[in-house]
Amino acid sequence: MGKRTEFLYMSEPDVIEAGVLDVKMCVNNAEEVFKLLVQGDYLMGGSNHNNHGMYIVFPKETPFPNMPVAGPDRRFVAMPAYLGGRFDICGQKWYGSNAENKKVGLPRSILMLTLNNKSTGEPLAYMSANLISAGRTGAVPAVGARYLARKDSKVLTLVGCGPIGKACFDAIITELPNVEKVICNNRSEEKAVSLANYIKKNYGLNAIVENSLESAAREADVISVAASRTAPLHFKHKWIKPGCTILASGPLQCDEFLWMDMDIVYDHIGLHHAYVEEAIESGDKDEYYSRVIGGPIYRLIDAGKKPALDDSISIGQVIIGENQGRICDKQIICFVACGMSVFDLGLGYDLYMTALEKGIGQKLLLWENPKQSEEE
Repeated sequence: MGKRTEFLYMSEPDVIEAGVLDVKMCVNNAEEVFKLLVQGDYLMGGSNHNNHGMYIVFPKETPFPNMPVAGPDRRFVAMPAYLGGRFDICGQKWYGSNAENKKVGLPRSILMLTLNNKSTGEPLAYMSANLISAGRTGAVPAVGARYLARKDSKVLTLVGCGPIGKACFDAIITELPNVEKVICNNRSEEKAVSLANYIKKNYGLNAIVENSLESAAREADVISVAASRTAPLHFKHKWIKPGCTILASGPLQCDEFLWMDMDIVYDHIGLHHAYVEEAIESGDKDEYYSRVIGGPIYRLIDAGKKPALDDSISIGQVIIGENQGRICDKQIICFVACGMSVFDLGLGYDLYMTALEKGIGQKLLLWENPKQSEEE
């Protein structure tokens, strides 16, 4: 006799009702996941257990009329993981991405999260994950701000003012109680204006738009970088104040003087090892480096100009007291945050448990009795 299996479907409104917009909860959840990462109680894809995910990247040309071709941010990605601790859950984030989506009124990426029983593989939940991804993406640099930023920081600059930039702001601001001014910088001024208005209305802060990256950077005590791959950014050393914290949730370029003067704190050392391994396996390491946030730093490590990854600091080490992050007020720190599926699992799990407790979502039947079990 087989076993009845059902799972919880959670739409975006269900995810909202379960608390995904509770920013402080998201930040605390991310901090807990960082502790598990540094302790090793997790698994991600690949033989090294640290792969970001498996990508379908479309070719530039194809003889097949229906096969998609390459375009800005056009890909499908599967991101499986196991997360230990109290979560003790397996699952996968899955998404398709295409910059052209905005022309038809859709987000650039459309994401779903599956949670599975770690022993049987049965689905426990299938949920809308755009807000989960945004929530955890914002929460990760907020943990960086919690442990690395100067507590007297008064000016926060946001580079990248789209949905992810907004999510980063909502989370980061909870960790910077002394901020008085927010500078919004975006390739499209319209988005910068929209975010500045949102900040003024909802937080009562002085929020302005600054189209010059130099001017936006020069004033900042903390800089949040959340621009897409299609908007390359170039920071110069002379623009950055002593004591500034750069929270890099998106790609950026810096002149070598700035890279050399900055102390790097990584989200998770193992992930960056995996990126370097993939770059080597790709056959074009330099091109691969150009596609990932840590690429410019990996180049400096290869050249012997920055400490090797194994001699570097992760935020998890800072959280559990194994290492120091900020050691003086004049130190410039860059926190590199690339995103990992374990954060989606951690946040998704807590939302799932809240949904079960409050009766949120819809239970769907997988089977009353799996036919395969009847035939065995």
